[in-house]
Amino acid sequence: MFVLLKRIIKSGWTSFSRDPGLMLGTIFIMLIPIASITLFFLVKDTGQSLISSLEEKADISVYFKSDIQETDIFNIKEQLLKIAEVKEVKYISKDLALNEFIQRHEHDPVLMESLEELETTPFLALLNIKAFEASQYELISGFLEKQEFENLIEKIDFYQRKTVIEKIFLLASTTNKVGIGLSIVLAIVAVLVVFNTIRLAIIHREEEIKVQRLVGASNWFIRGPFLVQGAISGIFASIFCFLIFAALCWFLSPKLAILFSDLNIWNYFSSNCLFIILIQLVTGVGLGIISSAIAIRKHLKI
Repeated sequence: MFVLLKRIIKSGWTSFSRDPGLMLGTIFIMLIPIASITLFFLVKDTGQSLISSLEEKADISVYFKSDIQETDIFNIKEQLLKIAEVKEVKYISKDLALNEFIQRHEHDPVLMESLEELETTPFLALLNIKAFEASQYELISGFLEKQEFENLIEKIDFYQRKTVIEKIFLLASTTNKVGIGLSIVLAIVAVLVVFNTIRLAIIHREEEIKVQRLVGASNWFIRGPFLVQGAISGIFASIFCFLIFAALCWFLSPKLAILFSDLNIWNYFSSNCLFIILIQLVTGVGLGIISSAIAIRKHLKI
């Protein structure tokens, strides 16, 4: 049994190395679905940080008139927190709004000089409101537009931000769906490409296969090398894919950290490298063997 397995593996390797151009093309095609599935798993965890960061930007603010007492604002805050659709309510006073503005624009001398010339702060106290879903902001805005709040509220910025909020939540909700769909499509493409590659190899070795049958070779001895050939292609594609992703994560990590301080894609990749290479090997070898098995079953008449 061991001798037979050794011969099958050796024959598969010989077939793989016999036409390097064809095999390199197969490996390159297999890189696409392996990379897609790897990217999906990376995005599933690290991308969640990006999505959360985007969702944090989806909010509305209600600004209060300058003569309103804080007790009235806190009363509205308590009422908002009782609404099931409200995720979070943050109070920002006039002074805090002023300090945040100064921190953001401290390097702009024109703005700072203009601000110093004002006798009173131009900022209004506000409540920053976050909901669980984009569709819930309209309900919250409708609550704040009640007549009882008319003399307290200066403005609500929901309608100015409505389009942006809907786009942010749409992006967050479709990210995983697109990743899964793309991985499936690319995997099917890879199976078809490897299938055709193995079929060409079968046609190329048709006379050799006939001779093997004449001398009494078993079905598995004939099929085995093609399965090994597909598996080897998957292994090489997985190794190349791992090296490419390692280089990309190392290169992009400091640049992404500038935009998203909580995201360190290199740390995630290095700490999960064994899991990632396992996913890539399973995907690559699986695609190679499955596509080879389909090609053999359909086109190898044994």
